[in-house]
Amino acid sequence: MTATELRDVIVRHLAKANGGGTIRWRKAIGELKVYSLTTHAHCNWDVRPTGTAFEMDQVERAVDALRLKHPFVDTGS
Repeated sequence: MTATELRDVIVRHLAKANGGGTIRWRKAIGELKVYSLTTHAHCNWDVRPTGTAFEMDQVERAVDALRLKHPFVDTGS
C-alpha cells in the first residue's frame, strides 16, 4: 500500500465515522510522512493533523487504529 492509498483509507474511515465529507478530513490529515524502514522498524509513516481539537483527536484515533493494520507503506507516492 502506498502513502496515497493509506491516506484515502484514513479519509474514508473518518468521513464514515464522523461525517463532514472527505474534503474536511483530507485537509485535517494533511500529507502522510513516510520514513525509512532502517530508522523506523515498527511503523514507517506518520501524520501531522491540523484543524479543530475535535478533528485532530479523531485523526489521531483513526491513525492509532489503522496503524495496527497498516504499519508500513511503500515509499512511493
